[in-house]
Amino acid sequence: MATTAALPLSELAQHLRGSVILGIADEIRGLMAQGQDILNLTVGDFHPRQFRIPPELEEGIVAALRAGEANYPPSIGMESLRKAISGFYAPRGGRTAPVNTIMVGAGARPAIYAAYRALVDKGDKVVFGVPGWNNEYYCDMVGAEQVRVECTQEHGFLPTAAELAPHLRGARLLALNTPLNPTGTSLDAAEVAAICDAVLEENRRRRAQERPLFLFYDQVYWMITTPGTAHPDPLLLRPEIEPYLVTVDAISKCFAATGLRVGWALAAPEVIRAMNNINGHVGAWAPRPEQVAAAQLLANQEAVDRYIANMRREAASRLEVIYDGMQAMRAEGLPVDALKPQGAIYASARFALQGRRTPQGQTLRNDDDIRRYLLHAAQLGAVPFGAFGSRGGEGWFRLSVGVASVEDLRRLMPRLRAAVAALAA
Repeated sequence: MATTAALPLSELAQHLRGSVILGIADEIRGLMAQGQDILNLTVGDFHPRQFRIPPELEEGIVAALRAGEANYPPSIGMESLRKAISGFYAPRGGRTAPVNTIMVGAGARPAIYAAYRALVDKGDKVVFGVPGWNNEYYCDMVGAEQVRVECTQEHGFLPTAAELAPHLRGARLLALNTPLNPTGTSLDAAEVAAICDAVLEENRRRRAQERPLFLFYDQVYWMITTPGTAHPDPLLLRPEIEPYLVTVDAISKCFAATGLRVGWALAAPEVIRAMNNINGHVGAWAPRPEQVAAAQLLANQEAVDRYIANMRREAASRLEVIYDGMQAMRAEGLPVDALKPQGAIYASARFALQGRRTPQGQTLRNDDDIRRYLLHAAQLGAVPFGAFGSRGGEGWFRLSVGVASVEDLRRLMPRLRAAVAALAA
């Protein structure tokens, strides 16, 4: 019998790495299965006890199933859902989105993959800021050249137009995400407009026979923002970006519906046709009952606004507990910090503990040592920024609050304080 090592696997299969985030989460689930009491803030998900999906969505899925909506949907998405998406943005200060610019997929991931496959050839340059979510993996899958722009705390770990511009010459795709996973920070309108200007300038420079630079805009958290934070739409800021813009969105995060797998892309019709051809062969279609129910929900403006108002309040209250707790520790002189939350369900917390010694005598030498120490000393599951493509080493971590109550997080903070204070300099 042949061994696994002898199998003629593809180059991609041999070299594509598994998700670091999911690997950490699996490790923690194993510990929890053994009875350890850990607050697992690793995966960007929701616990239904904390964030239930909208009742209209839940009831709509049940009704669709009872009505027999269980067969194949159109590969590009059901007409009712595409029409609902088309009318979804304008009442909330967003764009007008014609139906022929919309493709529905089984969550945002298939839309992202289809965009990469439709726009990027092997060897093409893809520019993205780090820390950021999964662009390096998509680059690996299509054979793209990765151009990582290391972002700094000064700008909320978000890329600026000035930082990106030197890397756009000859690039094929510029990937942005706001509010940003993993940091929970958001680009402002002026910065998005300046980035659009840089993309437009690069495309004006290119000769007619050259392929253009596209702007990929991941806004799956756009409705989860904190008070005073506004989400910018590139198309409203610079309408001329339209031929080069691909936007990805979903019900997954804003409606706590990660397992229902309904997402979509908005782009020029010729780009949508290419993406749909790819996604159609993959078969990554959103389930028909969920599409029927999502169409009904998105068309129900009152239900959407009511749910999102509550989602914003509940997410912000949890993020504030972490931010305030970390700042209180910092005020005591402990080597920690946090960024002010602006959106999504993520808190950025810094544990600058490299070189410190644990009560057991271990020296914490890197972010993974810190992660493991916090896991065992404070019963906290967190993900270092290194899992999001950055160099890491500065002690920055993502804490995802969708699975925790306010009380869970309040109980965490004294444990964190005690764990940090127990370390010797």
